[in-house]
Amino acid sequence: MICIFNPEHDLCLANGNPHYMPPASALRFARQSAVLMQILYPEAEACIPAAEVGSLADGQWARIVPWGWNSVLKGQLQASGVPAVWLPSDDDLCRWRNLQHRSTWLTLQPDSRTVTSASEVESLLGVHSQLVLKAPWSGSGRGIRWVTDGLNKLDVSWLEKVVRQQGCAIAEPRRQVAEEFALEYMVFTDRLEFRGFSLFTSFNGVYQGNLLLPDEAIRSRVHFTSSEQQELEVWLQSHLVGHYHGPLGVDYLHTTDGHNHLSELNLRHTMGMLAHAYLAQHPESQGTLFQPTKK
Repeated sequence: MICIFNPEHDLCLANGNPHYMPPASALRFARQSAVLMQILYPEAEACIPAAEVGSLADGQWARIVPWGWNSVLKGQLQASGVPAVWLPSDDDLCRWRNLQHRSTWLTLQPDSRTVTSASEVESLLGVHSQLVLKAPWSGSGRGIRWVTDGLNKLDVSWLEKVVRQQGCAIAEPRRQVAEEFALEYMVFTDRLEFRGFSLFTSFNGVYQGNLLLPDEAIRSRVHFTSSEQQELEVWLQSHLVGHYHGPLGVDYLHTTDGHNHLSELNLRHTMGMLAHAYLAQHPESQGTLFQPTKK
């Protein structure tokens, strides 16, 4: 098995161009931190950034496991000589990218909706004085704007650009967040497998770290009920099983009023999966902060 660490994955999805060149900072982090994949796959022969796929030998093609699949990575692998038989089809990649579009899971977010104009946003601000506007594809805190009371010229310009490039934006009420957590899964062609919980912190949408706690401690801390999990998994079974296979992280916000709100789905590996695996391998680390992005 060869693991490819491509944390620029979300940026590639958002751009949509198979020839997209991610920013140097993302590629630098990939080079510096590719070894993180070893936490998830201790049996891996090697863990490399996408920039080093040209070093793969013929016999290593059979099982390539990336952080996330996208058309940019596929193009890099093909250019390095990896036969198409070992890679997802273009139809697969298109379907998976569409599933990652934030509008896909709006049925799980009853207070969120798509918007395509400033007037729609202004109307929503009459109901919720504070909104979060999100680009349907975005990552690493990019593609998110916080709006209070009204839209300014920069907000309108941002909204028009997102709608032009991605078809719409997503508007949701801004919430008072007490905790952020995720449910981690593997999706197979015929089933969904729950791997555990993760508890994390972020700042302006940018991941900061995970607090290492056992699953049941996290479940209790955020009061996540079995019925909430069952409702989520019914949706996942219906919309993802048979349509996608690979890792999945489902992020939630636990708000100060005691409710849980689904935040997003990530059809890729996540830092929460790394944290969960790390705790299993190092139980003595319980209660500490896992910060793999800090150098």
